[in-house]
Amino acid sequence: MVITFVIFNNIFMGFRSVLAKPFASVVARQTAAWTGRPGHFQQKIMTSLVQTAAETAFGKEHGFEAIRGHEDFRKQIPIRDYEGFRPYIDLIKQGRSNVLWPGLPLYLSKTSGTTSGTKYIPITRASMPNHITSTRNALLSYIHETGRSSFID
Repeated sequence: MVITFVIFNNIFMGFRSVLAKPFASVVARQTAAWTGRPGHFQQKIMTSLVQTAAETAFGKEHGFEAIRGHEDFRKQIPIRDYEGFRPYIDLIKQGRSNVLWPGLPLYLSKTSGTTSGTKYIPITRASMPNHITSTRNALLSYIHETGRSSFID
């Protein structure tokens, strides 16, 4: 029984790395489609994010309803470090919803940094697919560029 499982597992594992290469080519073509027009896609994504967050505390405080492009965004939202976001994170930790993004995050991911110690990054239901897809695409881009896929196994 164990030998059968090992043989099956070895065959299946090699199968995954073989399948990863054509999938990596598909992702490479999709990536090439948007990297040829980055400004267009950045504008589209920014508009969607700003519209979605317009009714949050952060969106209202920074006039998201008036943001139409990069220049408006730059004028409305000052650059800040994590400490500048800490009051918003503290509100989320207290259970307040609609602070940085609609609703409450699923959880706060704890991370550490060199500038201000422990940091909490809100992870929302809407952000999860982006984290997963970005990681997958990074791995597939590596496979496409190098031809190496055995690590998938």
